[in-house]
Amino acid sequence: MKAKLLATTGLIMAMAGTASAEIKVGILHSLSGTMAISETTLKDTMLLLIEQQNAKGGLLGEEIVPVVVDPASDWPLFAEKARELLSVQEVDVIFGNWTSVSRKSVLPVIEELNGLLFYPVQYEGEESSKNVFYTGAAPNQQAIPATDYFLEELGVEKFALLGTDYVYPRTTNRILEAYLKDKGIAAEDIFVNYTPFGHSDWSTIVSDVVALGADGKKVGVISTINGDANVGFYKELAAAGVSADDIPVVAFSVGEEELSGLDTTNLVGHLAAWNYFQSAESAENDEWVAAWKAKMGEDRVTNDPMEAHVIGFNMWVQAVEQAGTTDVDAVRAAMYGQTFPNLTGGVAEMLPNHHLTKPVLIGEITEDGQFDILSQTDPVPGDAWTDFLPESAILKSDWKDLGCGMYNTETATCVQQKSNY
Repeated sequence: MKAKLLATTGLIMAMAGTASAEIKVGILHSLSGTMAISETTLKDTMLLLIEQQNAKGGLLGEEIVPVVVDPASDWPLFAEKARELLSVQEVDVIFGNWTSVSRKSVLPVIEELNGLLFYPVQYEGEESSKNVFYTGAAPNQQAIPATDYFLEELGVEKFALLGTDYVYPRTTNRILEAYLKDKGIAAEDIFVNYTPFGHSDWSTIVSDVVALGADGKKVGVISTINGDANVGFYKELAAAGVSADDIPVVAFSVGEEELSGLDTTNLVGHLAAWNYFQSAESAENDEWVAAWKAKMGEDRVTNDPMEAHVIGFNMWVQAVEQAGTTDVDAVRAAMYGQTFPNLTGGVAEMLPNHHLTKPVLIGEITEDGQFDILSQTDPVPGDAWTDFLPESAILKSDWKDLGCGMYNTETATCVQQKSNY
């Protein structure tokens, strides 16, 4: 690629003064708006990873140049910024997105221009693109194990499925409703509610959740609430006098970064299900946390999507080195079977369905905004298509051998990707 100055409006050159821009990495995370609370730290993660790789000599003998844009929690703007990164800035790869609605917005652009996106956040599954590597958790690596923990360890009998109103919570909860019914939970014992991004008035919803347990049955909340709406939700729980002993909450989008802005006094005992916590004990995690805090400050925390970027970026680097080029098709082929250490111990592997093997961790919130790890599984292979919806149970994703993300095992045919958007 020819070197060029990155002076486009709305674009931040994260590494000024570089004369050569042979390899460019696009960073597509919201730095403003409702999702900035979660995504800004992922931009910082990518900058640190690139800095570390450049300190090792760069990649293929070239310096890596980060190109940062701010889609501002505006879902259509994600698509515009992705097109700008690929068509104008000519980046070799993109690391980005948080919400599934933003990923769905970007997907047609990535596929049209044959870009490569590494997506680091837990999601609803039910998707498989040859242009996306899903380094966050699929439902079988987070939502299903968390539900099992409620059923088997806490004896929860009634479930409140509370989510932000977009594709990830709706699809995840559709899977969980089917799963709970398979487990013998009656439909009337499952309460589902959705609220807009940035929702702040939680009094009625919390009252409804409390009322769910009026018959004495144990109630648990499975939360797919995203962004800064979590602040109001947990504050209302505390104001209502609801403790984790009364009604435990297990969150899928609340980690160390979100807790760092909250008074956690009344949150102690509530849970989160992730594939990584900062409190994990391993040599790899100790090294990463030390490097992060040395760069960003002692008050900055690590979290699960950050680990997904650590794994995804390093696998991409390995694949580029193996392929000897940043060409998307060559790198994609080299990605299959790539391994890299999890920060929790063990090794992640990239599967032919573009998902990782990941351990599942259940953590309990502590007063300092960290998590006491209650359980950790062996690595679980990510599943693009859930086993708990009949229309998906027959589908298989295999981009390596079958060249198909939506292979119907009953008809032995590759069918067009269905849409959840």
